[in-house]
Amino acid sequence: MDEKLTKLVEMTRTLGQPHLDYVIVGEGNTSCRADSGTFWVKASGQQMNGIGESGFVQVHAQPILQMLEQSPGDLAAQKKVMEAARVDPASKLMPSVEVSFHAMLLEECNAEYVGHTHPVAINQISCSSRAQEFAVKRMFPDQIVLCGPESVFVPYVDPGLPLALAIRERVRAYIGKYNEPPKTILLGNHGLIVIGQTPTEILNVQAMAVKSARIFMGACALGEPAFMADEDIPHIYRRPDEIYRRRQFVER
Repeated sequence: MDEKLTKLVEMTRTLGQPHLDYVIVGEGNTSCRADSGTFWVKASGQQMNGIGESGFVQVHAQPILQMLEQSPGDLAAQKKVMEAARVDPASKLMPSVEVSFHAMLLEECNAEYVGHTHPVAINQISCSSRAQEFAVKRMFPDQIVLCGPESVFVPYVDPGLPLALAIRERVRAYIGKYNEPPKTILLGNHGLIVIGQTPTEILNVQAMAVKSARIFMGACALGEPAFMADEDIPHIYRRPDEIYRRRQFVER
């Protein structure tokens, strides 16, 4: 099995462990860059818990990215593009319906791995009126170090191509503001996306995002969250010692 696919399988299985409460049944999807022109993505309907290599499909990136520039039409037309993009035309697997945002994030964020989940703790917030507040504010240093100075927030959009376009717009705005891609994307009424260079980064950022959600809910239950001051956030994020620590959390 391809080494990168092996790592993707292991990462996906970890994210799918039931005790973590990140996904159930067929929820969530993951991807990784295979080479300069293709990537692996979880196939539609596959469960992350216990998934094997047969649960992933390799697709050509360019046809998927082209859909974001010029929509092929309705869902049936989009499905034909997705089918034709498979590296193995004999494969019976269909790429996840979210294949378009995976292709876009791998390309525009220069990422190697993407993990999309529906954690209960995150969705308790993303399905509330305080979702954007949670996304853009920070409460403690390690949240900043691992999850970034803020998260991209995308209000609910229909999954598939419409969601990919909405994510791209917000991600480009984030890159324009911070001159680097985001680490986390919060999807209103939907879930979480983590972007990274290694499976270790995906797993660590995912865990910190969920911890942050639990802290936020606990702080709300006790009154109001005490958010960090705006000037302290870039200070923490750019401190040399914190940059060093961040590298240890991701470079494995």
